[in-house]
Amino acid sequence: MTEPAPIGTPLTASATRVMLLGSGELSKELAISFHRLGLEVHAVDWRAGAPAQQVAHVAHVVDVTDPRAVTALIRKVEPDFIIPEIESIAVDVLEAAEAAGAATVVPSSKAVRLATNREGLRRMASEELGLPTMPFEFASDFTEFELAVGAVGYPCVAKPNVEGPQAKSLYRIDSADDVEPAWAHLCEGEEKTRVIVERLVDFDAEITIIAVRSIDPETGRLATWFCEPLGHLYRHGHFAESWQPMRVSEAALGSARSVAARVTGALGGRGVFNVRLFVEGEDVYFSEVVPRPHDTGLVTMVTQRFSQFDLQARAILGYPIDATLVSPGASSAIISDVASDAVAYRGLAGAMEQPETTVELFGKRGASVGRVMGVVLSTAENIATALDRARAGAEAIRLVPAGGQRGSEASGA
Repeated sequence: MTEPAPIGTPLTASATRVMLLGSGELSKELAISFHRLGLEVHAVDWRAGAPAQQVAHVAHVVDVTDPRAVTALIRKVEPDFIIPEIESIAVDVLEAAEAAGAATVVPSSKAVRLATNREGLRRMASEELGLPTMPFEFASDFTEFELAVGAVGYPCVAKPNVEGPQAKSLYRIDSADDVEPAWAHLCEGEEKTRVIVERLVDFDAEITIIAVRSIDPETGRLATWFCEPLGHLYRHGHFAESWQPMRVSEAALGSARSVAARVTGALGGRGVFNVRLFVEGEDVYFSEVVPRPHDTGLVTMVTQRFSQFDLQARAILGYPIDATLVSPGASSAIISDVASDAVAYRGLAGAMEQPETTVELFGKRGASVGRVMGVVLSTAENIATALDRARAGAEAIRLVPAGGQRGSEASGA
């Protein structure tokens, strides 16, 4: 059995340090998982008081898109691991740090660079790896866009090439009348625009496979483990709910895991990857991959023996991986319908009255209409019951301004 590197003591010279670039709710849960294993956690964000900074050993207020600032911080902290949570980041600095052996970028600087680039990912999957994808084209101006829609055919969807929280939601195109409004929507407020146009098919299911790449303790070599597939629902381009397991045929599941293994192997490194796929019968089509924990995987906090965050921590440290499912479960997002610099939460007791249900509040400093502020997690003997419980719990919770209001209350999604 291969023995992983020893873990030091936080806030001492022997500490094993991890730097989280971006300090949102996913980094918060990851920080907690690292705490349990004795790592020293540094949380970095452009704004003080972000969720992960509330639980980290050390908080840093730094613009993670600024190469000089990120370089200076790496030299100061001397982290063993650098884990990006957000898409807009100084990737060149991470590549240099990785090449110099200054830190391990999780899962790899290549994966981080491709994470924001749908074109790079799609071409790698389709042209380099030969994975099945739906017909797609890319466009940078309206003429190219019209040609792309014509080549892909109706119905199709158009979405920005660049991932990230500021990226606009996808636009469905059902006829020629939709082409110009779609382009206007995607270009609004942008100096330069590049979009992907993808054929839309009525699939049987859209699933996520969480693939975990780590060291096999028996062989000392990289290996891949798979969590049970997740189903998920988005509204207005934002995460709304997810559930696990998502039932698909054994043949489709085998194909999905094969696709996930190939694309994550090409990205390299160790850690958790969320691979999104379309399933049609026994056929599986690659859509996207997020090389880190994702909101859809929050449900694993109640469904699995070890959550996606625990698995991320274990994977990068080279510890044994256990992706066992212990119960069917579901998650439902707590979505703000107010805009305020600070909010209070009502109805938590009512949400927790649901059987086998818990609430996770992210601790975000400010709310805007439509922003996801937390999640309700439920388990049950079956997915339908778990979803009913999670939805009822989320509906019971209300957000109210608690001072420093940024705008008037409004109803919304």
